[in-house]
Amino acid sequence: MKKIGITTTVPIEVLLAADYEVIDLNNIFITSTDYNKYIDIAERDGFPKSSCAWIKGIYGACLENGIKEVVAVIEGDCSNTRALIEVMELKGIKVYPFAYPHSHKLADIKTSINDFMKLFDVREEEVEKVRARLSSLRSLAAEIDRLTYKDNKATGFENHLYQVSCSDFNSNLVEFEAELKEKVEEISKREEIKKKLSLGFIGVPPMTCDIYEYVTNFDAYFVYNEVQREFAFPRVVESDNIYQQYYDYTYVYDLDFRLAEIKKQIELRDLDGIIHYTQAFCYREIEDIVIKEQLDIPVLNIVGDKQNSLDSRTKLRLEAFLDMLGDLKERRL
Repeated sequence: MKKIGITTTVPIEVLLAADYEVIDLNNIFITSTDYNKYIDIAERDGFPKSSCAWIKGIYGACLENGIKEVVAVIEGDCSNTRALIEVMELKGIKVYPFAYPHSHKLADIKTSINDFMKLFDVREEEVEKVRARLSSLRSLAAEIDRLTYKDNKATGFENHLYQVSCSDFNSNLVEFEAELKEKVEEISKREEIKKKLSLGFIGVPPMTCDIYEYVTNFDAYFVYNEVQREFAFPRVVESDNIYQQYYDYTYVYDLDFRLAEIKKQIELRDLDGIIHYTQAFCYREIEDIVIKEQLDIPVLNIVGDKQNSLDSRTKLRLEAFLDMLGDLKERRL
């Protein structure tokens, strides 16, 4: 089976219908025991130190793992992707572009997905068959999400891991489905996790995944992972077709559309505070201004760079923020 890398979530149904093994380059990069080697590869090839670690990691992972074809999102995700494409093509990698239209009009999204299907020579009926197959896996990921905020049994990291993995289903649908089923059964048998504070995580999935365990030291617990949840398409059952499904995908469109869903989840999950994670040198850091203005809940912005663990300064900021949330909650009780 042919392999194809992706720079972020794309209509994977099209790629699977075209008989590709899909590999999320982000996942290869961040799960590596020596993730820094991917960044080093990019910097040796001329990527500036003041550029996003994710972009450099994606590039390094692509070259190091011999990925010859890549789908890159040129609208709706990272603003650096266009430059990344040019360097990849220079290295002989075939790049297929995909765009989430800024207009966020259903007709424009339909055109974009139809063009994507033509690019890979697949028909809508074939894509819909794959979409139906993936619905069972997405429903299992949704169950892990429910076990997190409803039953308080899944950890914040498990919530993050199994939803973020839905970008490529770990490149093996059968094995990933079996793993999800086993994990749902195991989590269901656990005792309830009892923590004072319920937290939400918004923004790009973190490089510093130890944040999930760290906050538990302060009687806190992540019960919402915004973008990871979007990767799992939690509203897929409400979509009549692939066009509607990707129209409802919040992260890649305007901030107001994204914030509307975040506000719903804040109320549904009774969140006490939000951690807004951004990556250094990313334009999304600026969005924090709007997010803090629009959300009626305390928000702490933390910025990641090359490290895959929290630094001492960020730990101190988190501790102070969680102490403040605890005091606020006690006053309300």
